[in-house]
Amino acid sequence: MSDPHHDTLADRLRLLGEQLPAPALPAAEIRRRADRRRHRRRALGATAACAAAAALCLALPSVLPSSGPQQPLGPQRGAATTDASSVSASPRPSAAPTVISTATSPIDAGTVSAILASCLGAEASKFDAVIAVRTPVASADTDGVVIAVNSAKQYVQCESKGAKGRSSSVPATFINDRLWGTGHLVEFFDTSTTSAGAGKFLTLGTGHYTPEVAKVTISYGDDPTQYPAVMAGGAFVYAAATSTGPNGSSGSPNPYVHAFDADGKEIYNQKTQPNSKGADQ
Repeated sequence: MSDPHHDTLADRLRLLGEQLPAPALPAAEIRRRADRRRHRRRALGATAACAAAAALCLALPSVLPSSGPQQPLGPQRGAATTDASSVSASPRPSAAPTVISTATSPIDAGTVSAILASCLGAEASKFDAVIAVRTPVASADTDGVVIAVNSAKQYVQCESKGAKGRSSSVPATFINDRLWGTGHLVEFFDTSTTSAGAGKFLTLGTGHYTPEVAKVTISYGDDPTQYPAVMAGGAFVYAAATSTGPNGSSGSPNPYVHAFDADGKEIYNQKTQPNSKGADQ
């Protein structure tokens, strides 16, 4: 059985609760709650940024080189830089070929005999060596030379490599002074220039001179310096090690023979008298 009084009161209280507005909050509380919401939004934004940065850092090793330290993209303070437009393109002048050495050394008698036997064969016993020297530098197949003469005043030249000898003439007779005409002073046997390694050459020359000649010297190229030749038994030998120079000038300087009499007067100069009757070539 219902109670009309209570039902009516309950209904009235419910209706009253629905009609009454929510109690107003103090202004300070409203500001405090608003500040809390703003702080919460900023915290969430910072968390998202950190997460994104972490993902980027994890991805970097897969796209950057892993070996060695990274080089700076631009010049650093104090670092030297080269401007290609400021570099001169003018080549340096080439240095002329130069003489390194003209020193020779004697070959021992036993080796001389082996060289002549290798060079002349059965004829070797008929010749006596008058000059036998090692060159100042060795080429691929030459490190010395032997000049020998027989009783008929015929001269032979045997180039050597160690104890082996060879001649570029067959038979190996280079000169017989009975064939000379009147007035000759110098006769050339042979002159050669061969490579002696990177930037080096061996120049080797030999010849015969008459009794009027007391001294033979050799100059090279445009250098006026004269180097004494080895002289004995009417024959002479000259040898020089030459260099192409620091800038790689090609070739070797040409040798020029000079002859002097007993008074020191120059009686023959190959450089100024290349075709005179003072010499046969």
